[in-house]
Amino acid sequence: MRSKSLASIVVTAGLALAVSACGANTSSDNGGSTDSDSGSSGGAKVGVILPETKSSARWEGFDKPLLEAALKKEGLDPDIQNAQGDAQKFSTLADGMINAGVKVLIIATPNSEVGASVAKKAQAQGIHVIDYDRLNLGGSSPYYVSFDNVKVGELQGQGLADALKDAPQGANVIEIEGSPTDNNATLFHSGQQKALKPLYDSGKLKLVQSQPIPDWDNQVGGQTFEQILTSNNGKVDGVVAANDGLAGAVITILKKYSLNGKVPVTGQDATPDGLQAVLRGEQYMTVFKPINEEAEAAAKLAAALAKGDTAAADALASGTEKDPKGNRDVKSVLLTPQLITKDKVKTVVDAGFVKASEICVADTQAACDELGIK
Repeated sequence: MRSKSLASIVVTAGLALAVSACGANTSSDNGGSTDSDSGSSGGAKVGVILPETKSSARWEGFDKPLLEAALKKEGLDPDIQNAQGDAQKFSTLADGMINAGVKVLIIATPNSEVGASVAKKAQAQGIHVIDYDRLNLGGSSPYYVSFDNVKVGELQGQGLADALKDAPQGANVIEIEGSPTDNNATLFHSGQQKALKPLYDSGKLKLVQSQPIPDWDNQVGGQTFEQILTSNNGKVDGVVAANDGLAGAVITILKKYSLNGKVPVTGQDATPDGLQAVLRGEQYMTVFKPINEEAEAAAKLAAALAKGDTAAADALASGTEKDPKGNRDVKSVLLTPQLITKDKVKTVVDAGFVKASEICVADTQAACDELGIK
């Protein structure tokens, strides 16, 4: 694959990237739950606070309904709220749940600082706390449920390495990473480097720049990618995008310069729009994390803790995750992610994670027919 150049294109000053342009994988900001959303099943109260809706559709589209169903199946009474990316709102929601007498608090936080603060406050009231999807560094939550996030990054790195195996020596790679305050983003990057750093060191690939994106903001991600691209004289052969939302933003910029489909882009979350991009050939791969497994694991752990059965909880959380800031090992449930390229999209549909109708649209129907997706 030859290096792509924009040298002949006059770049306009600035970028007005519409939210809809990179919003293939975003949700509206009014997706927070209320008490009436969750209902009451008469069991022990469990509070769940999700982080936001702006960067990815997963929190409201997948985690919320799957957690609600899993917790109710365990006989628990869930109250699921969304902090909409606001750390102060996260703390306020937590205070309300603590005052309401929840037995267990499941938190996926905007950043480790607020997560650690909320956990400390909850534990002072005898409430069990589970870090969900994101480990709060320097915190005190004794349990953590997530996917193997280093492995997620390894799949992304290996995916890009596979896509560029026939590229000429020194192929240009740009990395658009997740939020610097999200430990998962750090783990994703660590995993990516397991596959990519040897190729950078050997000169097979050239790292142009690796840039974290605050708050996983897709619009900022697109703007940042264009700035890096133009400063490199428009040369790019591959892009590491940390999730499908950022991938969508990158693809929007590539389209602007007629490079979409010519430059492999990674992703994560197997969102409907991310899978559409894979089927179109504009995104090389995504990572499928069956969130139902994550929700079910969190629910089983919460059920054990609500009963005060720490032995059962410890048996469920048989893995460990290192908290380097807190210098501690956290009892963990770490689930296995899957690499999804075009030929494996059907796997996600067959698992019931998305419907064929969500990904088989006008410009992807031919690919769906070819792959037997229906």
